[in-house]
Amino acid sequence: MSTISPSEITRLQICLRRLLGSQGLTVNAPPRAGLSVELAVNGEVIGTIHRDDDEGEVSYNLNIVLLEEDLPPAKA
Repeated sequence: MSTISPSEITRLQICLRRLLGSQGLTVNAPPRAGLSVELAVNGEVIGTIHRDDDEGEVSYNLNIVLLEEDLPPAKA
């Protein structure tokens, strides 16, 4: 995994807002080196984004964490 540049962060945010249909999504640079770029919805961090550069081909891996306590109640 390699570092995500400020330009890539902006481009990722534009792409994810379009793909997921939410202007409330933000892609946030890590507060310090070595930490992951974060994906947030309305200020709440829901996941991380990692950059992979394999033989010159760049891809981004998005890991979204959903806590069971945040799911709606199960129907009986």
